[in-house]
Amino acid sequence: MDRLHAMTVFARVAEAGGFAEAARRLNMSPPAVTRAVAALEDALGTRLLARTTRTVKLTETGERYLDDCRRILAELDQAEAAASGSYRAPIGVLTLSAPVLFGRMHVLPILTEFLDQHPKVVGRAMFVDRMTSLVEEGIDVAVRIGHLADASYAATRVGAVRRIVCAAPDYLERHGAPQTPADLNRHRLIAPTSAWSAHEWRFGQGGDLIVRVEATLSCSTNDAAIAAAVAGFGLTRVASYQVEAELKAGTLKTVLEDFEEAPLPVHVAHPERRHAPAKVRAFTDLAVERLRANPAIRD
Repeated sequence: MDRLHAMTVFARVAEAGGFAEAARRLNMSPPAVTRAVAALEDALGTRLLARTTRTVKLTETGERYLDDCRRILAELDQAEAAASGSYRAPIGVLTLSAPVLFGRMHVLPILTEFLDQHPKVVGRAMFVDRMTSLVEEGIDVAVRIGHLADASYAATRVGAVRRIVCAAPDYLERHGAPQTPADLNRHRLIAPTSAWSAHEWRFGQGGDLIVRVEATLSCSTNDAAIAAAVAGFGLTRVASYQVEAELKAGTLKTVLEDFEEAPLPVHVAHPERRHAPAKVRAFTDLAVERLRANPAIRD
């Protein structure tokens, strides 16, 4: 049995939550994945996974062993990368994650600039409005908006964004501007369901002033909610960077500025390692420099 191969397969099954999905990610047949995990369990003399007809869960021993597998496999990757020279010069695949609109507007230009500078690097952009797992999803660098919960990441703060309520000038002329958060109940609200909570908007520096939102229009994307607001349909609540152009052009105006929550920090993060590959170091340096100079998120 190839022990390292079996450990890799086991880790993928645990991360994927099933044999079939792990097989797809590994480009292996499901029976081969099952045999590899069974052989590893036989060699260890213990069960790593508890299987039912519908679910696969880690046993207590499996949870501890998974941590060890990840550490060993990461150290092996580092050793191979050092031997191949990727610690000296950027090379290989760089996987990057960021929120959808922020990624498209502010991170993608940095990534393409980086790829122009380093032709031996291939970029993979994962722009999603959810919290990604750097280790489990194989992400090299992530741009995160909000407070970081995982202290195991190496993170550099590059700025902050505000959560703002805004509407088109003609809507405010027709319906008046709300003077307090309680006034929102008398307005048409557009709720982007992918951002924060679609059902409650928080205000105040501590976020302790909560308004229950009864949306007239719910949109699955932020840009759709913004378009509806620009068209004069109602008020929406988004991140300040998402409507920077509209605010400058005057097609949207902010309201309730005195009631805003504290700004959300923006970080560039990567998994904490003793020696990060050159591609990660070089991209992080460039991203930090460019984002700190970006007026859309400047502190």
